[in-house]
This record gives sequence, C-alpha cells and structure tokens, in this order.
Amino acid sequence: MEDKRRMHIVTIKFRDAGKRYHFNAQDFDLEVGQRVVVETDRGRALGTVVAAVEERSEDDCPRELKSVVRLATEEDLKLAAVNSTREQEALKFCQQRIIQRRMEMKLVKAEYLFDGSKIIFFFTADGRVDFRELVKDLAHHFHTRIEMRQIGVRDEAKLVGGLGVCGRELCCCTFLTDFTPVSVKMAKEQGLALNPNKISGQCGRLLCCLSYEFETYCKLRKGLPKCGKKIEVCGCKVQVLDVNVLSREVLLGTGDGKKIKVTGEQLASGEIEELTGAAQGESRQSRPDRDTAGRQDRRERRGGDKRRSGRGDGDRRQAKSSGDNKQEQQQKREKPRDKQKTTGDRQQGRPQDRNQPQRNQPQKPQQQPQPGDGKPKRRRRRRRRKPQTTE
Repeated sequence: MEDKRRMHIVTIKFRDAGKRYHFNAQDFDLEVGQRVVVETDRGRALGTVVAAVEERSEDDCPRELKSVVRLATEEDLKLAAVNSTREQEALKFCQQRIIQRRMEMKLVKAEYLFDGSKIIFFFTADGRVDFRELVKDLAHHFHTRIEMRQIGVRDEAKLVGGLGVCGRELCCCTFLTDFTPVSVKMAKEQGLALNPNKISGQCGRLLCCLSYEFETYCKLRKGLPKCGKKIEVCGCKVQVLDVNVLSREVLLGTGDGKKIKVTGEQLASGEIEELTGAAQGESRQSRPDRDTAGRQDRRERRGGDKRRSGRGDGDRRQAKSSGDNKQEQQQKREKPRDKQKTTGDRQQGRPQDRNQPQRNQPQKPQQQPQPGDGKPKRRRRRRRRKPQTTE
C-alpha cells in the first residue's frame, strides 16, 4: 500500500531559461539532460530533463499531474529540426502581411507545436490590435490553427536574446525564469549613477541584476550614517564625506580639514583616539585659567566704577555741546544766500573795463525769512476784462 502512494516526479523545461514543470516519470529511468516527449494541455511537446527523479507522496504532488510519454527518438529530434525551419518561413510570411496591412505591431517570433497542429505568433504593440483579417490570411496559407499572443518588452528580450552591458549573455536568456520587480531605490542603495543608459537593459527597463545584491547592501548599511550628514562623535562635530558599504568604512571630515577613516564598529562604540584627543584639546582651550578669569573680572569692575563717577560731567558737557550745535545750525539757515556773485568777482586782480559799469553797489538790508518763503510762490493769472460794447 505504501508503494502505491509514492510517485516519481521529474522536472522538465521546454526552452532555454524557460519555466520548469513537474511531470510524472512513471517507470522511466531518467537522467539530467535527456530529451523526452510529454503530454501537455496543448498537446505533446518535446522537453529536456532538468532535475533528477524524486519520490514524493501523492499528497505532496500537484493535482492532475501530466506524465512522460516516452524518451525522444531520432525521428522526434528530426521533426523538431523541421519545425524550426518552418518557423522561420512562417515568420517571414507573417511579417510581409503585417507590412501590407500597415498594422502597428512588431512581430517577435513564430513557434510550431511538436505535432504541427498549431502556430503561435508572438508580437509586441503599444495598445490593442485588431488582427482578425491577419489571422484569416495566415490560416488560409498554412492550413492550420493560428494563435496571436501579445507579450511585453521583457519577454521580447528573453525570446530574442543578446548581450548585456556587462558583456555577458542576458540573464533572462540563460538562467532567469521569472521576472522580479526592480525599482530605482535599488540603484540608489548600491551607490550607482542614476544614468538611464547605464542602469537600463536591452528591453529598455531597469536591469534585473539590480535586485541580486539589494538585500546584502541593506544588511551591511545598517548602523552607517548617510553621506553628507553632520554628526557628533566623541564630543566633536564631524561631517560624513564617504561611505563604503561593502567594507563598512566611513570617511569623516573635521572642522580643521582633517580626514579620518573609521569602521562601523568604532563609530557605534564611539572609541576613536584621534577624535577624543581633539575633543580634549578643544575643551582645554575653551576653559580659561582661574587666575586670568579673576584678573579680567577685577579690571572690568574698576573700569565700570570710573565710568560711573565721570558720567555726570560728561553728560553736562555733552548737553552744552549739543546746544551750541543747534544754535550754529539755526544761524546758518537764517543767512541769505548771495546770488549776485559772478565769476568775474571771484577772480581777483583782473582790471575792469572803463565802459563797463561798476558792480560794487550798496547791498540791500538782510530780510529775515518769513514763514512760507521756502515754498515756491504760485503766479496768479490775471483775468482779462472783456471790452464793453455800446450799442
């Protein structure tokens, strides 16, 4: 009874870097790398064994588990090669029809099923595409079932393949089976330049490899300050100049321009010899001696007493001088300006012409300024009287 409840499970994939599926191996002795024919929902397919056979109980196995039909023969391998050549022909014909109909879609790949009962065309497009007329043309030409499947840009890169910025083959084409979400935060955490050309892959999205070391960087960064932050260590204010996450080293800059490299453990414990010595020196310089402090206090007290004693005389002198200044300013304002001086009078020693009248005339008595003299006087317009006409 126990043997009936045990099942032999084998893991199989259908394309490179494709998803892996579990099948019932039955009584076949399978090894890694062997080609087998299995039964699927779409029909029979040719796959490759990825993992060795395992024994599991029926409760641990998934429901409706498909089984392995047979080991792949030479005829099966030849049929797979023929299908690959037919896929290239189908791709060219479909591309021609798309151009003729001026459809906004990009054809990526054509795939035949193992038994040739269906052709699947993979394409990308910005929105929804009406391809009903295209399917009629393809079905009439190939005389088989046609399926049009729209995929994303990441799946396109996985089917087409290529080389990444690192120089190696794309991860999605070699070993990456599922796509994980990637964000810009992962690039920031690893200290990478946020240049779209450097952190984007062939598909135009962020590199999948940014998620590989993200968790490691998050663990190592714990307890380390951010770059550019000002902190206080051992009583000294310093600024974080650089942070090396992998080695857990921090470069600190002091106010004197010195640079000190410490580890994360030293920063957490606060035991840094260079900073402790600098802090003690600053404290000594900031604390004056008791004798000098007492002398300064005495001098300040004596100076304050002298200022208080001479404050009365100084206030009287200051008041007197301020009163004199006010009288002088008032006299200057009352003096009229002599507007009769000319350039000829300023130049002394020049002989005057006989025919020219003498300019030394008796001066008019000074008039005291009356209120309102400083304002310009408005001229009053005289009204002309109309002549009286007599009839």
